[in-house]
Amino acid sequence: MHTGLSHTLDFERDGKVFSHLSIPFSVDRSPYFQVKVPICLIRNGEGPTVLLMAGNHGDEYEGELSLARLIRRLAPADIRGRVTILPMANAPAVMAAKRCSPLDGGNLNRAFPGDPAGTPTGRLANFLETELFPRHDVVFDIHSGGTSMEHLPTALVERNADPDRHRRGVELMRTLGMPYGFVADNGQISPTSMGAARRAGAIGVSGEFGGGGTATVASMAITTRAIDRLLAATGVIAGPAPGSADETAPTRLLSLSRHSQGIYATRRGWFEPAVALGHGVAAGQLAGWYHDLERLELAEEPLHFAESGIVLSRRLHTMCEAGDCLMQVAEPVDG
Repeated sequence: MHTGLSHTLDFERDGKVFSHLSIPFSVDRSPYFQVKVPICLIRNGEGPTVLLMAGNHGDEYEGELSLARLIRRLAPADIRGRVTILPMANAPAVMAAKRCSPLDGGNLNRAFPGDPAGTPTGRLANFLETELFPRHDVVFDIHSGGTSMEHLPTALVERNADPDRHRRGVELMRTLGMPYGFVADNGQISPTSMGAARRAGAIGVSGEFGGGGTATVASMAITTRAIDRLLAATGVIAGPAPGSADETAPTRLLSLSRHSQGIYATRRGWFEPAVALGHGVAAGQLAGWYHDLERLELAEEPLHFAESGIVLSRRLHTMCEAGDCLMQVAEPVDG
């Protein structure tokens, strides 16, 4: 009763079911408190199984809003197989508008494989990797840059040691209609949802669909389009996905695999960028300037890229501390 995670879901039942994943966590105001994570199952007979999730980080809204709308617009008759929808996986973080859970400080996307006897974030991660992900062919985890980061709209997969499964992941990533897609090399013990999906035997697809802790017309449009295209590509919905005719260019594939592709602060300061997202840059090129407003007699420090590539992300908060990632550059790849 005081460990693990409980639910009443029947994954073989046809229809649309609303429920919760319940995680016991005693707090001062409520000794038998349970964290309630909303979940929706939509099933129509045998067929492909897809898990759609958002709110892995609480301040990334494109996926949360898009999946909430999808729950309302998708009926069992519209699909073949099963769609499982977690619009706010890290529910405490969503409600607090924070990246990490205020209950335990947990970053769900760094918590896998989790711990069934741990804090709420660890218990949820463990349930997802060992119980929920293995029930699905594909796991689609929708992210954005959140409050602190501006991110180039990109799809994402993590490298899979199985070449056939890696190829399938890249194929699905390309179907999303994103201008860019990148392959992350996070290793076989990756603590992310994509690492967990791979270990669970599912094909993991993710992406960064916006940033700045807000939803825009453009970011919502590409998120909705990506969801519909994924459902069509997996065979869950029939026919071409809505909006599929407006694709004008194939997804450009990028790789992010080395720490040297990022620029990191080594002390407290204020960062001024010199280039924008999507710009092509060369190794040695000026990335921006680092100011010290506490020592005005010192000139701003120029920062330079260590590698060539496409500017993938930048920190939105101008004030920085040691360890903050200021910019990332992804390497264009072929094939």
